[in-house]
Formats: sequence, structure tokens, C-alpha cells
Amino acid sequence: MEKSLNKLFENSFKKHWNHLALSNYKGESLHFKDVARRIEKLHIVFEECGLQKGDKVAICGRNQANWAVVYMATLTYGAVIVPILHEFKESSIHHIVTHSQSRILFVGEQIWEGLTETEMPHLEAVILITDFSIPFAKEQHVLDVRERLNERFGMKYPKNFGPEHIKYHIDEPEELAMINYTSGTTGFSKGVMIPYRSLYSNVLFAKEVLPELTNGERMVSMLPMAHVYGMMFEFIHEMTEGVHVHFLTRMPSPKIIMEAFAEVRPKVIIAVPLIIEKIYKSKLQPLINKMSMRVLLRLPVIEQKIRNRILDTLINVFGGNFAEVIIGGAPFNREAEQFLKKVGFPFTVGYGMTECGPIIAYAPWRKNKTFSCGYAAPRMEVRVDSSVPNHIAGEIQVRGDNVMLGYYKDPQATAAAFTHDGWFKTGDMATIDDEGFIFIKGRSKSMILGPSGQNIYPEEIESALDNMPYVAESLVIQKDGKLIALVYPNFELAAEAHFSNQQLLEIMEENLRLLNEEQPNYAKVAKIQIFPEEFEKTPKKSIKRYLYQNGA
Repeated sequence: MEKSLNKLFENSFKKHWNHLALSNYKGESLHFKDVARRIEKLHIVFEECGLQKGDKVAICGRNQANWAVVYMATLTYGAVIVPILHEFKESSIHHIVTHSQSRILFVGEQIWEGLTETEMPHLEAVILITDFSIPFAKEQHVLDVRERLNERFGMKYPKNFGPEHIKYHIDEPEELAMINYTSGTTGFSKGVMIPYRSLYSNVLFAKEVLPELTNGERMVSMLPMAHVYGMMFEFIHEMTEGVHVHFLTRMPSPKIIMEAFAEVRPKVIIAVPLIIEKIYKSKLQPLINKMSMRVLLRLPVIEQKIRNRILDTLINVFGGNFAEVIIGGAPFNREAEQFLKKVGFPFTVGYGMTECGPIIAYAPWRKNKTFSCGYAAPRMEVRVDSSVPNHIAGEIQVRGDNVMLGYYKDPQATAAAFTHDGWFKTGDMATIDDEGFIFIKGRSKSMILGPSGQNIYPEEIESALDNMPYVAESLVIQKDGKLIALVYPNFELAAEAHFSNQQLLEIMEENLRLLNEEQPNYAKVAKIQIFPEEFEKTPKKSIKRYLYQNGA
């Protein structure tokens, strides 16, 4: 079989032509034949825009069926997709579109209202995701083609468009498929160059470890599609297998998620820790903390009955039809993990990064060890840079088919990301046991996971805060699911200005307001907490972040 992702798409469309493919939850549904038809129409538009193989196409909008259509249309044409998180600020979107030299931008209507085409000089056209209308095009003929697109499509396929007409771009393993930006800010953004071999290898991994996810099964897509974790395992793999994907098109609150699970009854659930932890805290913790329940849990016979009842409740909460819940993206709450293991809940914790498209490690729930994120995924090697890797934590380093090509237009960052012998440096610290199970001890890259799976880089927020009045240094941490800024004020300057403690607090409140004006909703800081002394630092003068993770 050819190692081609686009060939997998092509074969899947032909095989599942009359089956349901994509649905907006409580909205429109598309069969595979409808998706194929929309892809073909977009290919006509691409041609009229003069889009060449290897040119960049950016997309920025909420999860929806047409988002997936655009993604597949771009790859199957031979262009490079540039997904952008819809919650990024306008300036960040302008920067990414320009930096990636994207020639077409697919965008949500509300997002487009805040953008300016003159800030994105490479663009040939801007296309709205919802209905593929074109609010901006450099050339008039592109607008004319959109107006007469159905007519053009009919002329190209006069006897109807069928499976036999599908013939997609055949990709090469080292060919660039996607540039995924790790952040939206100019100073920190790095465009991760993902080749086709990485996407193909990740799809193959999903086929190998999730054989139950086949045609006729259903999936709920609730993680942001602009991030590779949700993109790969809630959409791309499913499209190659004929699975019906249901997109939650609005902010996925626990209530909406539970409702969708009950209705869709997905076969596999892809989640970030926060979602599972919220369910654990709201539904289980109050019950477990009752004194009578604690006593009953100590009695062997009754304990097992209670565990079974809790397990049944949890399985129903998640739709009652799933084979496994896969948790990834951030460390999982240890108390919740222990308890879910104890009751026999079918979940596992995996490990990955954007730079690996994303999977690095995984083990099925029956095999995985408590507090482990599994062992090296197929076609991947993992080593821990430590003299005694099973006892002393060292950096996780990886190599294999999933690893990126490098960072777009940033050879220095690319060189720094790899060891002299070609292993990718993850920046995460772990131990690895004799069976290959990985136990992450800390994330040296300090990334925080937002409420719906967004990447939050605290250094970016700190950089803005450190430039504000009377802030000497700051540290942003996550506590109880909220971002807290620990601030060591410039007490010397405050004393010179004869500020009271109350006045200093008021200044910090104003700093907080100004700071949050520049942050997307998921990265807003809940409060500033005054820290009485300088933060402890390493010899390189960077703050020892791990000492303050609990707000101590």
C-alpha cells in the first residue's frame, strides 16, 4: 500500500460514498459524497486563484464541518494547510498569515470583521468558512468564478460527479503538509513544519491501537481543530476509516459535552485532563467525601458494589458505548487518576507534542501503569537523557516517523531543537522504567493547557506583565483551573512614590485589567497575587518555575 495520506482519503471517499461523514452538532450533516463534491469545487476556486502545489492556505475559525472540508481540500490539492486558533488576537492572525506567506485565508465571519487584508499582503483571496463566499479577492475573475461555481462544476462533470472522478495529489513522505503555529504572538510563535510522513504515521498509529473505530461508528470532536491532537484523532483518522464525526460548534462546556455524548454515543473519546477532572470533581468527589461513603468504601464486599455503581454512572455519563477514553495534552490530576484506576474506568493517558503530529507515547488502558503516559508509539523511539533513566529524571528525546521537519523560516530554533545525533529534544523531564513506560516529572517548557485544549505559554503573559507599572518580575501559574499571576513588585519605586500597600494593590488591579485586554479569553488572568520576595532562580537567572506551581 502506498504510504500516502491523500490516497487514504481518496480510497475512503470512494468506499464510503453514501455514508455520513461530518455533522455540525444539532446542525447540517454531510455524506462522504457531499464532502467530495465540496472539495472538488474548492479545487476549482484554488485553480482560479493561481494556487500552486506547495502554496500555503490558512484557516481560522471554530470547529465545524466546512473546517474539515477546507483542510482536506488543501492537502488533496497539494497545497500546505496553516491552521490558526480562532481565539488568537487579530494582530496574531495577521502575523501568522503573513509569516507563513499564505495565499488564501479561510475565516469565520466574526473573525474577518476584525481583520484587514492590507495587513496580509500575500493573500489572493479571503473566503468565509460557513458558505465559501468571498469578501475579498485581488482579482475580479475569482469573484466571478465563485458566482458561477455550480455552473463551472456542472461543465466539468456534465454526467454527474461520482467516485470515479476522485483523483487526489499523491504526497511524498518528506513533503510539507502543514505548518502549525505553537502560539499567536510574534515574539514566541514558531511554525512547526509537519511532513506527510508524520500525518500518515499518526493515522496508522490510530488504526493500529483503535481497531474498533471503523465505518458506522461515531466520534464527538470537542478539542480545537487548529491543534494537532484534536485534528488528528477526532477528524483526520476518522475520515480515513469512514467514521461519522460530530463537531461541537460552540464552546464545549461540560454540560454540552455530556449532552453530546448521550446523543452521539461515541466509540472512542479524546479528551484533555481538565474535562475529566471537572466531571470527577463535580460528580464523584462530593459523593466520595461523605463520611458514610468513606466507611462503606473500607468494607470489602460493599466497596466493590459501590465501585461498580460509580463505574456504571461514569460510563453512562460518557455515552455508554465507548471502548476507551484517551487523555492527553497536559498532566492528569493524580488523585483523579488513582481513583479512576481503582474503579476500573477504561481510560489511558498518552503523551505527544505538536512537533510530533502529535503522538510520542501511548499504552492501552488495560496495560498502562498508574501515572505513566505509556511507552513509545509505533515508528517512534524514546530515550531519557539521564545517567540512570529509571531513577533520575532527564529530558525526553525522541526520533522517528512522527517528528517534524523543523520550524518554518527559523533554522536557529530548528538546530536548537535537535541533538547532535538527530534526536528531537522535547524539553519535558521524565523517568523511563525497564519496560519502557514513561513517567513525566515536569514540563520544562512550562506550557499550560487552556479550558478547551488551547496552548497557553505563560512566558508570553509574563513578558507583557513585566513591562507594566511597578512590576519587578512575575510568574503565571495555573491554580484550580485558573491562571494566577504571582507578582514581585518594585517595592523600591513604590516607596519613593510614597505608595501605601492599598495603593499598590490598586495599581496591580489596573495592570490586571490592561493585561487581560490583550489576552484571548482562554488566557485571561483571574487575579494578581503579590509576592513578598524575589523568585528563586537558576544559575542562568531564570525563575525556578516548578517551585511555585502550587502558588506557594
